[in-house]
Amino acid sequence: MGSGLVTGLFSIPEGMAYAAIAGFNPVAGLYAGVVPAIVGSITARTVLMVTTLTSAIALTSQSVLSDAGLDAKDPGTIATLTLLAGLVMLLMGVLRLGAVMSFVSNAVMTGFSTGIALQIVTGVLKDATGYKPQGKNRLYQLGDWLAHIGDWALGATLVAAATIAVWALTRLVKRLEPVALLVAMVVASVAVAVLGTDVELVRDIAHIPASLPGFSAPDLSVVPELLGGSVAVALVALAQAASIGPSVPNPDGSRSSVNGDFAAQGLANLAGGLFQSLPSGGSLSRTGVAVSAGARTRWAGIFSGVLLAVIVLVCAPLAERIPMPVIGGLILVVGGELIWGKRRDILLVLRTSRLSSAAMVLTFLATTQLPLQQAIVLGAVLSLLLYCAQAARRARLVALVRDEDGDWHTAEPPKRLTAGETTVLYYDGIGFFAELPHIEATLPRTDDATDDAAGAVLVLVMRGVPDVPSSTVVKLLRRYVAELHRNGGRLVIAGAEPGLVHTLKATGLDRDLGPGGIIPAEGTLFAPLDRALAESARERQGKPGT
Repeated sequence: MGSGLVTGLFSIPEGMAYAAIAGFNPVAGLYAGVVPAIVGSITARTVLMVTTLTSAIALTSQSVLSDAGLDAKDPGTIATLTLLAGLVMLLMGVLRLGAVMSFVSNAVMTGFSTGIALQIVTGVLKDATGYKPQGKNRLYQLGDWLAHIGDWALGATLVAAATIAVWALTRLVKRLEPVALLVAMVVASVAVAVLGTDVELVRDIAHIPASLPGFSAPDLSVVPELLGGSVAVALVALAQAASIGPSVPNPDGSRSSVNGDFAAQGLANLAGGLFQSLPSGGSLSRTGVAVSAGARTRWAGIFSGVLLAVIVLVCAPLAERIPMPVIGGLILVVGGELIWGKRRDILLVLRTSRLSSAAMVLTFLATTQLPLQQAIVLGAVLSLLLYCAQAARRARLVALVRDEDGDWHTAEPPKRLTAGETTVLYYDGIGFFAELPHIEATLPRTDDATDDAAGAVLVLVMRGVPDVPSSTVVKLLRRYVAELHRNGGRLVIAGAEPGLVHTLKATGLDRDLGPGGIIPAEGTLFAPLDRALAESARERQGKPGT
């Protein structure tokens, strides 16, 4: 229960701040830590994962509503967006589409996360300093804010700076480190009240009712405008949550499930959307707080939601007195920690390849200058391009050569096939169409195989090819088989999995290859290859003149 209390208290400044920087009612940020946290913790396969509002979800939701021209403070609109996002998450979990997240590259996610962190920082500059930076994109706003340091409000700036100072000092005490943000919020808020500092308070922008979240009916008329945006919100939430399972393993040793967590977050949003919650997802920061406070079971997340509801009921008037510069200072800390925490990933990407570095930089720029749903689409496209490029570069043909002892060794593929000899090549690829120009250029030429010779045989081992290769693979094989036949040679495909065999037969390639042209895979790894070599040897022995 202790870890649940700490997590629930932490939800007050963080939930309110995330909602505020995205232009939502801060109360909706509070309520995102109640019902979604309870339902998510009950159903999640990653037992310590806390489901609630995150900065990226808040900013993506704001971007979606802004792009649709809808009011970010309308309860019906927010309920509709939350329910639609929850439905997308639930469907992805039920359809077991968790593997989709593995196609989002680390370079793209690093650029996106860093851009989100910058959005967090620029989103609270007005609260922290009293000056609202101008400009259409976040980088320009940051520059404008620094250029107008003389326009910063002294009172707000000092309060934000003092909040950050208290946070830093609290972190020096190891036992207080998990609740440093909470301590900073309480101390700075009390100091402002005692000193009577004239700064904006939470009550100046929102009233926090001393009540549990009530029923919020969705506005079905805005479904067409929000349908596409809800997918973007869901993908951002799921991408963030997918990293929690590997980072926070289940204490009882049970295995987490990405698909199970997808479904759990969907259920959390379907429930939360009906009770005044913003879209929610697995929160790494809130999960980290729970773990640091000693969480060992899913009850930590459940109690965090229950106790937060109790705190709202009892202490709502006090929460209204929290100064906005205090929240601004806390969010500057959160954004700064996110950026600092990404430094190793940024350096790793920069040292990996120029292509990955370019994808990271482009995603970062898109996140800071485009609506987030557009940045998400761009990031997905960049991830796909990276995957295609890496798959194409990875694919190759490897020659397998048998020595006198019967052991197989790898070698470079020969430039030409030799009449009367059998050549073995292993296809190391996945049958992706982008691979094939390189593969086709590597295939041995058949000019030396003539009709009056015994015939050259190429055994192509395709054991690793998936069940349904690209149709371009079939076209390439058909062209090469025809070329081999014209020059008196033959192609044998060995180690074909059942799905591949079915595809080759359905496309008629088995007829082009001829009898024995396809040798299915067997339990013994080299058995199909041995069969292919044995049959090739028998064919040569049975021909006149051999």
